Amino acid sequence: MQEKLYQALEERILILDGAMGTMLQRYHFTEEDFRGERFKDFHKPVKGNNDLLSLTQPKAIAEVHAKYFEAGADIVETNTFSGTTIAMADYDMQDLVYEINFESAKIAKQVAQEFTQREPHKPRFVAGAMGPTNKTASLSPDVNDPGFRAISFDELRKAYKQQAEALLDGGADILLVETIFDTLNAKAALFAIEEVKEERNIDVPIMVSGTITDASGRTLSGQTAEAFLISISHIPILSVGFNCALGAKQLTPHLEVVAHRTPFAVSAYPNAGLPNAFGEYDESPEQMAAQIKEYLDKKLINIIGGCCGTTPPHIKAIAQLAQQYQPRPLIPVAL
Repeated sequence: MQEKLYQALEERILILDGAMGTMLQRYHFTEEDFRGERFKDFHKPVKGNNDLLSLTQPKAIAEVHAKYFEAGADIVETNTFSGTTIAMADYDMQDLVYEINFESAKIAKQVAQEFTQREPHKPRFVAGAMGPTNKTASLSPDVNDPGFRAISFDELRKAYKQQAEALLDGGADILLVETIFDTLNAKAALFAIEEVKEERNIDVPIMVSGTITDASGRTLSGQTAEAFLISISHIPILSVGFNCALGAKQLTPHLEVVAHRTPFAVSAYPNAGLPNAFGEYDESPEQMAAQIKEYLDKKLINIIGGCCGTTPPHIKAIAQLAQQYQPRPLIPVAL
C-alpha cells in the first residue's frame, strides 16, 4: 500500500476526510449508547468519549468512514483522536487504549478495503489519528509556577508508542500526528514512531499536522509556521501541514510559508470557517471550496480535507474542485 500511496501522491491531490466528531453528533448518542452492554455498569460517565464508540457503536464509525469515502476521500482518519492513556485518564479507561486503537484501525481498514475492491484504480488508505493529548510538555498549567509541567517527554513517548503499535496492528497505512499545539508533544510522538519502526524493521508514512491557534500566526507553544516546520523536519515524513483552529481563508498565509520551504508533501484540513456564538460552524461546502481554490491556484497543497464542522458534502465539494488541479510539485527545497 505504501507504493500505491506515494504513486497516488505524485499523480493527484489526495483527499482527506472531514470531521468525525461532527458526524457522530448527528447520531445523538445517549450515555447508554456510549456505554453499550459492555460498559453499562461503568463507574464514571462516558458520554463524550467518542473513541469508545469504536467498541460500543462500531457500525456508526464504519458508516461515517464509508460516507467520506463515497464523498471522494482517498484517506480516512481512525476514530482515535484521544486514544492515549493520557487522554483516556479522564474516563479511567487507560486499560482500553490498545483495544480502542486496534479496533478503530480495523474498522477503518475494512471499509477502505471494500472501496478499494470496488474501485481498484482509486486505492483507499487509513491514517491512524494521533491527537495532541490534553496536556502540554512545554507550558505550565499553573500561572503561579511557570516551571511546573503536567507531563514529561518520556510519559508522552510511552503513551504514543502504545497508540502507534495498536494502530499499525489494526491495519493503519499511515500515522497522522495531528492538531499539534505543542511541538514538544509532537516530537515525543515522532520519537515513539521511530522506535516502533526500528523495533519492527518497517517503514511507516508519517503525516504531521500542526495547528495555528489564533491571529498571531503561532502555535499555542509560541512557534511560527516556519519554526514549527524546521523543528520537525529532521524526521523523514510524508507530509507536513496544518489543521483545525482556523478556517480555510485564515490558514492560507501559513500554508504559503510551509509550501515554499519544504520538500515534503503539504497537507491542510481547516475548519468550516470560525465557530459562531454557539460554537457551531456555518460555512457551507460551496463557501469552503471557494476558499480552498486559492490553495489550488497557488499550488500550495498535496493533501486536502476538512476539520471541525466539515461533513461529506464539504469533502465532496472539495474533491470535485481538487480533481481539476495538479498537485504541488514535490521538489527539494532548501530550508
